[in-house]
Amino acid sequence: MTKFSSLADLRTLCLDLPGGHPAASAAVAAREDQLTKPPKSLGRLEDLTAFLAHWQGHAPPRLDRAEILVFAGNHGVTAQGVSAYPAEVTVQMVANFCSGGAAINQLARTAAANLRVIPLSLEQPTADFTEKPAMSDEEFLAAVAAGYDAVSPGDLVILGEMGIGNTTAASALAAALFGGRGVRWAGRGTGVDHDGLQRKRAVIDQALARHAAILNDPLRVAAALGGRELAAILGATLAARRQNIPVLLDGFVSTAAAAPLYKLRADTLAHALAGHVSAEAGHRALLDELSLKPILDLNMRLGEASGAAAALLILRAALACHTGMATFAEAGVSDKPAEEGTEKQAG
Repeated sequence: MTKFSSLADLRTLCLDLPGGHPAASAAVAAREDQLTKPPKSLGRLEDLTAFLAHWQGHAPPRLDRAEILVFAGNHGVTAQGVSAYPAEVTVQMVANFCSGGAAINQLARTAAANLRVIPLSLEQPTADFTEKPAMSDEEFLAAVAAGYDAVSPGDLVILGEMGIGNTTAASALAAALFGGRGVRWAGRGTGVDHDGLQRKRAVIDQALARHAAILNDPLRVAAALGGRELAAILGATLAARRQNIPVLLDGFVSTAAAAPLYKLRADTLAHALAGHVSAEAGHRALLDELSLKPILDLNMRLGEASGAAAALLILRAALACHTGMATFAEAGVSDKPAEEGTEKQAG
């Protein structure tokens, strides 16, 4: 079991990262040029296949072992009235995941992905971060280690979360890392009304003021303003990079959870894709800050890895075209465009 001795120990690991495999992505691109279609006519599907090969290190890439990790945590800041649902819903939804009744269960089954749900000390919410850091260094490092250890060898890891109050934590993280106040980043989350949204924005501003002294340190920001499930996503994203496993991030919360890695080293998320852009207010802006282009835009805002699981179907479609299509030579199809004079004569 991984144990980070200090934030400095974790920071060192975050800065020492393997690269990808350009030869594998080049091999994918070379095959794409031979398939029975006009060059680049499958658009981003071709890029996605090359991306998978680049990080997996083999061509063609594989999606035989795709795993969805959903981390769950509870937040003390819910005491400030920032969510439309009480904190006990986190435990209830984890039970729903485990019994197969949630949206992510159906999407995981449809996308042929293994789903694991990992609750993190649900009986012990993080501290209210308007009063003190959400987590001590030790609590934060333990949650990061839990996420780090959850990643097993495979072809793709999809990261999602469940935690009442965690869009407030995500908004506070985004504001601390990229600037702006609560009004820029806070959305309605689980569906708070106008007054609830105003409270949420005020809580974020209050937290930024209280923790102003540490806002230049991404890991301390993650500990002070995040939550256990967000810390675990950070750890899982880091572990996947170190194992050369591509990552599919879900919505606003998952993206914010990984964002401190980007602030430590700009290419840390090079192995990550944004599964979708959610309807949550700050997600599109956060993706822009991270230079992540979402695969889907379906107005989703459920969380629990649902948008990323839907995006896995697009990755499977991309890979199916790459591996299943015939080349021009195999199909006996000419790969030479008709000369202009020939085209006119034929017309």
